[in-house]
Amino acid sequence: MMCGKSILHVNQDIGKCFSKTELLGYYNNLTEKVTKQSNLVDTQELPTILQEDGVIIVFPVAVFQYALGCYDLYLLKKDDRYLNKFLQLAAWTFQNQDQKGRWDNFSHTYPQHPYGAMAQGEAVSVLLRAYKKTNDEKFLEASHKAINYMLQPIEKNGTTLYDGQDVLLKEFQHLPLVMNGWIFAWWGLYDYVLVTHDSGEYLSILEKSCSSLIKFLPKFDTYIWSKYDADKKLASPFYHHLHIAQMQAMYILTGNEVFKRYADKWKEKEKNVFCKTTAFLLKAVQKIME
Repeated sequence: MMCGKSILHVNQDIGKCFSKTELLGYYNNLTEKVTKQSNLVDTQELPTILQEDGVIIVFPVAVFQYALGCYDLYLLKKDDRYLNKFLQLAAWTFQNQDQKGRWDNFSHTYPQHPYGAMAQGEAVSVLLRAYKKTNDEKFLEASHKAINYMLQPIEKNGTTLYDGQDVLLKEFQHLPLVMNGWIFAWWGLYDYVLVTHDSGEYLSILEKSCSSLIKFLPKFDTYIWSKYDADKKLASPFYHHLHIAQMQAMYILTGNEVFKRYADKWKEKEKNVFCKTTAFLLKAVQKIME
């Protein structure tokens, strides 16, 4: 993770084929999730991860991200192999949604808090692209259930923290705010509003959450580097690079200059040897102390 070598932490730049006005590619480039596990494309196998205890598990977010990477590769290469794999994983996404619209993403680590906004949002992005390609209403209905659960308040076992006018999408129900997870979740809601043409409640929450994100951006910043969460954790080099790409995409989607300023600022820090080395060492100490 520190060096971006695990399959969960491959290079993720800004998406290569997305649009702010229609549902096309994904906003973050997840194609390396696929190209580094290309042996799965022509099979029915699911992407898996190896835990630190040596157990291999199916991790829903890994499935969703592999699916979104396949969809982008299909759009870029016009190769139906990637579309077929995407649709297989979209079917898995639909079949593994529970009655309340959730996916168990974290029970292997946090048994009491298995759900998260990032998983919900990425699943929605998969389901809506499957709906676009197949016109099968079941994918749209599943995305509706997923969004409704994601937007339930934390105190009701949902994944959204409502604090006055702030709408905070939480990757982990019980941990501090994580910026990348918030944005991945927001993109799922963005996709939902884009496809359904909602002009009411969902659009209002989307706009409030974007305003909240802008308000909270200073909490994810330090004088040398970006932070992983709104508490004390510095970003690893992988997550810092991801933050830059997410800021670039958010600027394109919203037109708000604040996202461009943070993208440019963090990109300069990434190029600065002192900042990068210092941040890496501090992050290494944090990991050791966990």
